[in-house]
Amino acid sequence: MVRGSALIAGLALAGGLATAAPAVAADQAKLTAPALTGPYDVGTTDLHLVDPSRPDPWKPDRRRELMVTVTYPADRFSDGPRAPWLTPGVSGVIDQTLAAEDYLGLPVGSIDWASAKRRAETGVPVAHGAPKPVALFSPGFGGPRETYTAIVDDLASRGYVVVSLSHTYESAAVEFPGGRLETAVPPGSGPEFMKKALDARVADSRFVLDQLAKITRGQNPDAENRPLPRGLGRSLDLSRVGAYGHSYGGFTAGETMVHDPRVDAGINLDGAMATAFGYPPGSAYEPGEVTKRGLDRPFLLMGAEGVDPNGKPLEHTHRHPEFDRSWADFWANQRGWKRDLLLRGGSTHMAYSDLQVVVPQLGSRVAPEKREAVIGTIDPRRSVAAQRDYIGAFFDLHLRGRDRHLFDGESPRHPNIDFID
Repeated sequence: MVRGSALIAGLALAGGLATAAPAVAADQAKLTAPALTGPYDVGTTDLHLVDPSRPDPWKPDRRRELMVTVTYPADRFSDGPRAPWLTPGVSGVIDQTLAAEDYLGLPVGSIDWASAKRRAETGVPVAHGAPKPVALFSPGFGGPRETYTAIVDDLASRGYVVVSLSHTYESAAVEFPGGRLETAVPPGSGPEFMKKALDARVADSRFVLDQLAKITRGQNPDAENRPLPRGLGRSLDLSRVGAYGHSYGGFTAGETMVHDPRVDAGINLDGAMATAFGYPPGSAYEPGEVTKRGLDRPFLLMGAEGVDPNGKPLEHTHRHPEFDRSWADFWANQRGWKRDLLLRGGSTHMAYSDLQVVVPQLGSRVAPEKREAVIGTIDPRRSVAAQRDYIGAFFDLHLRGRDRHLFDGESPRHPNIDFID
């Protein structure tokens, strides 16, 4: 959820800091991205998109511009360089965040980001065959899109074109062509600020769908007119569109579905669906439109565990309105297919990000209590496997009509997933 996330707060802070080249630690950690589970190789490309019709909500003297990453099933006979996990500018901001003493306390430069690669290859041709369903991905509040590769690249390997967004000036850092780095505006508070961010996110998502439609018509919306991967336009099936996201990105997925019927199904990964959360009890509560109206299309909730300020265990499900009233209200109003799953066994909010992959590879560089506070005690491999499987099965069911029966009931393959309803 948005609240209780040290990374989200840290990213917002780090986005406003200077991004000078970090010092390099003597013993840098080498990172390996998890292997993909789908049958496809994966390609990727970035697009710089500018909306000439919309002033930027955070900087009204500018037109709204975004960076998005398109990750897709790739031609198995083509080879290209593996894409960097993070760009140089974004890695500098992430380093500053991880260095915070109230977070990981990791010395800046401890991770060898320069050698860290995704499983996706840059710019290779798209796989032959029928057009593929499209899924929009939105990160948590303040989060760069690059910090969710484990659940983005894997979905593409299962036969989806995944388009992940960074929401400029809310995201801690967005790196544009030529190395231009745009960082977050100073973080505000209160429902008005959060509603402004939500409205920007929904407009971003709808604008990106418009640009994808241009690609299917043979146009290139990239602001620099950089070449698109061969076959990208024919690969996009915009009659089958899903949306998913973590934290405020999960709220974004649902709210976009309220305002845009082009999105057929959505997933919320542990995100409250309100601009004022009503927690602790007695504080302001401002639910989103998706919370008040529900949807007539399929929507999946996947929650995590946590602790309150007094150390009391918390479970993020619709059955605990004292913790998150928005999920309970949404559940009562949801008219389409719905499920509520809990990632149990020592999970945390940030278990749905790449930190579940990165932190275990840092070993003794991270104190055990800091590791537990950030990614919990859940087995990270089982956590990532469960997320990938349920995300893939949901979109298979609702965008492809393929029932893998993963939603029939709890599965011995994924003992950390509890079916709430």
